Amino acid sequence: MTLLAIDFSSVAVKTGQFILSFSILVVLHELGHFIPAKLFKCRVEKFYLFFNPWFSLFKTQKGETEYGIGWIPFGGFVKISGMIDESMDKEQMKLPPEDYEFRSKPAWQRLIIMTGGVLVNIILAIVIFIGITAYWGEEYLPAKNLKYGIAADSLAKSIGIRDGDNIVAIDNNPVENFSAITSDIILKEAKTLQLQRGAEKLSINIPSGLLKELVKENKNEIPFVDVRFPVVVDSVKKDTMMQKGFIAKGDTLIAINNHNFTYYNELIALRNQYKDSMVDVKLLRGKDTTTVRCFLKNGYIGFIPVNAGKMFGTVVKTYTFGEAIPEGITRCKETLTKYITGLKQIFSGKVSPNDSLGSVISIGNTFPSIWDWERFWTLTGIFSIILAFMNILPIPALDGGHALFTLVEMITGRKPSDKFMEYAQIVGMVLLMSMMVYALGLDFWRLFK
Repeated sequence: MTLLAIDFSSVAVKTGQFILSFSILVVLHELGHFIPAKLFKCRVEKFYLFFNPWFSLFKTQKGETEYGIGWIPFGGFVKISGMIDESMDKEQMKLPPEDYEFRSKPAWQRLIIMTGGVLVNIILAIVIFIGITAYWGEEYLPAKNLKYGIAADSLAKSIGIRDGDNIVAIDNNPVENFSAITSDIILKEAKTLQLQRGAEKLSINIPSGLLKELVKENKNEIPFVDVRFPVVVDSVKKDTMMQKGFIAKGDTLIAINNHNFTYYNELIALRNQYKDSMVDVKLLRGKDTTTVRCFLKNGYIGFIPVNAGKMFGTVVKTYTFGEAIPEGITRCKETLTKYITGLKQIFSGKVSPNDSLGSVISIGNTFPSIWDWERFWTLTGIFSIILAFMNILPIPALDGGHALFTLVEMITGRKPSDKFMEYAQIVGMVLLMSMMVYALGLDFWRLFK
């Protein structure tokens, strides 16, 4: 990878969406702690978006609370007086507890303060999914609409799938949404695929080792199966480098340097051979055949093809606001179920953590290279429910760890000592930081590999 190969405009758009989404999630999560803390008369010393070791990008004092923005975009925090947290303020804990401190409040109040952030993230995810369902509805490409079948990559071909096949069922369950095929195979750990090959119907077995390879491919954004469609031009980019002739909307590309192709996946395989070189492109314009000469910058001709949904037709489901409420809640549950299933596959060894884990780089890369509000809010909703689940895990230094110790106190009547809480916080922080460093290392390895 070189700097010249990086599309900085695309990176900027992805980064902007990531920062906005992450800021919404973190600020609202911390408000979930802040509001009940204030209601129960706790002193809140700091409210920060992002972490601020040594210095802050911005800060202002209002009343007893310092509000600010840190420079490390790994989260945020609310510093509540008298609470063992990531600030590790041991000096304060040595003093007798004050009425305004977290540690002096009843256990039930401390439990509400601790779980407030998780509750807000759950509510936010539900609201987002309801809003998406009500405003955009649901649109997908039916598997039965693929006129030319699928384009199979090398992994798909290795298990017996061919270009032009249609996947009609997974474990004999009919496939409706084409884009869900790969995720269904992974999450449901499918054993068989039912194909339509011309007039022939056949079933192929999925080998046990496919799951790991599928997850690895999915991480690299290589499609296991894609839609096969002819190369019809929808629009031409302004930076297209033409030496002779022109490409126009409605043209159908059929050859590069006399190497013929019919479908877009064949063009992708062919154009990489002529990356950063001048080529002759043959195309159909109406009933006429013409040839243009252009430069394949980074392997791209410089046009956007008519997408499969537009070419073959999608199904659009619309919902009233009332209908969107249960549908949005269902989508939220499905998102959480898929995430938990993915974690189980990692811990069971069915999926390698090296192929599944990622840091803020992986998260940021899930956003599209053009600003798409539907995709933005969908990802924000997904990350909100994941953030809620991760924070409620009973790990010291997370909300769930603090909540667990408080529940034990409420059941046994014995409060853990401040020294125990300090050690637990240190262990939790070391564990979390190790995981973050490991995930960040994996992302850098993927980038430079």
